[in-house]
Amino acid sequence: MKRKATQQQQQQQQQKLSYKWKRKVFAVILVGFCFGSLVLTQTQYTRIVSLQPRFSPKPKISFLFIARNRLPLDLFWDHFFKGEEDNFSIFVHSRPGFLFNKATTRSVYFLNRQLNDSIQIDWGEASMIEAERILLRHALSDPFNERFVFVSDSCIPLYNFSYTYNYIMSTSTSFVDSFADTKEGRYNPKMALVIPVDNWRKGSQWVVLTRKHAEAVVNDTTVFPIFQQHCRRKSLPEFWRDRSFPTDPSKEHNCIPDEHYVQTLLAHEGLEGGITRRSLTYSSWDLSSSKDRERRGWHPVTYKYSDATPMLIQSMKEIDNIYYETEYRREWCSSKGKPSACFLFARKFTRPAALRLLNMSVLGVYSSNK
Repeated sequence: MKRKATQQQQQQQQQKLSYKWKRKVFAVILVGFCFGSLVLTQTQYTRIVSLQPRFSPKPKISFLFIARNRLPLDLFWDHFFKGEEDNFSIFVHSRPGFLFNKATTRSVYFLNRQLNDSIQIDWGEASMIEAERILLRHALSDPFNERFVFVSDSCIPLYNFSYTYNYIMSTSTSFVDSFADTKEGRYNPKMALVIPVDNWRKGSQWVVLTRKHAEAVVNDTTVFPIFQQHCRRKSLPEFWRDRSFPTDPSKEHNCIPDEHYVQTLLAHEGLEGGITRRSLTYSSWDLSSSKDRERRGWHPVTYKYSDATPMLIQSMKEIDNIYYETEYRREWCSSKGKPSACFLFARKFTRPAALRLLNMSVLGVYSSNK
């Protein structure tokens, strides 16, 4: 009886040991399975993540058009923008209430691009620079806009988009035509408390600004009010009926705000070190030999249908330096550290002139990679 009891006890102990061993084996297998599943899941997740495109938006150029109503050269710009939709944005300041729809533009790039808070602009008045500030404020709302190009409604590009983009983006500076204005009559001494004469600058309205400089223009609460108050164009006799007759017309200050504001503001804020001191937009102001009286005055020459030839465009593209008489300074143009053409855009062109260039396939010449 004792022997049987002993055998039963031994069998029970063996069964317990076997059960414990099976539990350990099962536990090891379960842990291994879980670990393997975790590794596999992590590997698959890593593969999925690595296969997802790493989208990093390319910096954009914002084109800021200032127009009276519609844009007469919209088809020319349509050709320029085509295929580059991810690399630019467009904002248009036109007269209040004007809409860019299928009835007013034949380019999809300008549809509904008008500002809803535009103002009435009077040439030679502070309303022009106010319109520029409104355009910049809208454009700055897009964080991917890194350059801001002011464009007139009579302006055309001289090169294709790729060349233009690389040229502008190749430098960290703004392109601002800026020089000391030594002519009498432009600077109003009443500005002196805020704007010393040493900070008074003149230049082209058609600037290309970096985001930093665009923000400086939008945030300005010092220089702009002074321009509104003291920088006004000289009244012309034909308008004396509508305005009070000047006491002494010879002593009026003929200050054109859009030719001074950005340049003077950047000097006032100590930001001139961040600009390339030239414009990228060509205008012809040499009117002394013009026989056409309509082409004389305060405005640059307007190129008509008969003027629009490949030779004209090529002559603009061959300009590689600009001389500033008031500073005895010659600005040699360069891009990426190499000599280059000075201008990427040109004005003023009539609609027939621009369409003639388009029909002559002059845009093909714009593919130059020089």
